[in-house]
Amino acid sequence: MQSPVPRVPQQPPARRPEIQLGRFTAELATVVASARRRALRDGDRQIDTAHLLHSLIESDHEVGAAFEGGPPQLARVLGYLVQRSIGYGLRWRGSVEDSGALNVVRDTEAAAAGWSPAAAAAMDGAWERAELRGDQRARGLDLLAVIASDQESRAVEVLRRAGVDPLALADRIGELSQQV
Repeated sequence: MQSPVPRVPQQPPARRPEIQLGRFTAELATVVASARRRALRDGDRQIDTAHLLHSLIESDHEVGAAFEGGPPQLARVLGYLVQRSIGYGLRWRGSVEDSGALNVVRDTEAAAAGWSPAAAAAMDGAWERAELRGDQRARGLDLLAVIASDQESRAVEVLRRAGVDPLALADRIGELSQQV
């Protein structure tokens, strides 16, 4: 006689970024769609924080205003982001961006949904940031603030190389958010 298989308690399913898209402004949903297209075009298996940063800068005027250095600084950041498909980001190809922001179960869920763990955590963080502010929907600045705060993300690596202090950027976004 075989012994019964022990039952493992079920945990609630992790939230997936696709399910949460209804919690973002139309502008931020457009940024996500653009990041997805960019990842596919670049031959990347997952949307990472650099894809999100690139789409935020190109699509959201509030995000551009958050950069203290104005257009010249934005041009440097975009220059690094554009280079990722022609050499700079090739060392990232085939690897998973994981800044340690998620646990192993969530890492697997994020990867299955087409997100790097760090990008999935950033999307969740943007919603949480908006929720703390009392907003029903997250904005581009929410996502940028979370991305800039993750010191191990690819987006932060790009920001640093372009001469942007990510923590100062996150602080500036906090100040701008209080003004809105």
